[in-house]
Amino acid sequence: MQRKPAAFLDRDGILNVDKSYVHKIEDFEWINGAIKAVKLLNEMNYHVLVVTNQSGIARDYYTEDDMHKLHNWIQSELQKHGAHIDAFYYSPYHVDGVIPKFTKESDCRKPQPGMLFKAMKDFDIDTKKSFMIGDKDTDVQAAEAAKIKGYLFQGGDLHQKIQKIVSKSP
Repeated sequence: MQRKPAAFLDRDGILNVDKSYVHKIEDFEWINGAIKAVKLLNEMNYHVLVVTNQSGIARDYYTEDDMHKLHNWIQSELQKHGAHIDAFYYSPYHVDGVIPKFTKESDCRKPQPGMLFKAMKDFDIDTKKSFMIGDKDTDVQAAEAAKIKGYLFQGGDLHQKIQKIVSKSP
């Protein structure tokens, strides 16, 4: 059985407009081309894996349940367009948190590659063809630490950016 490549996607700034600690459906706004980008990756037989820092949980701005509700809604909206995300990975940790169990350093918080390594363990991934796309340098640093290509997305149409990336894939 042939291993599949993975597209690791940051969430805020990649799938949705980063409005700072987005955790409510009514605050979620899709990035231009995001739904089409996920569908393209599905059609090209990539694992689509979201890897997102969610320090708002540690800071007590919202709960894990709030985040899961939003992720379930994202998945249901994508499914209306024939697209899906294979898994959501998140890091609720931050050293400046106020929830004790989440107030710490973690190898799962980007720029550390822990979430990517967990996904690589969970899925049989072809790392040579895999990539990470995010809107911050820490996303690219996490990709590099996990030995995959990292791309910075600074706005525009995500579908067009993903098309360029996958057309260069080895």
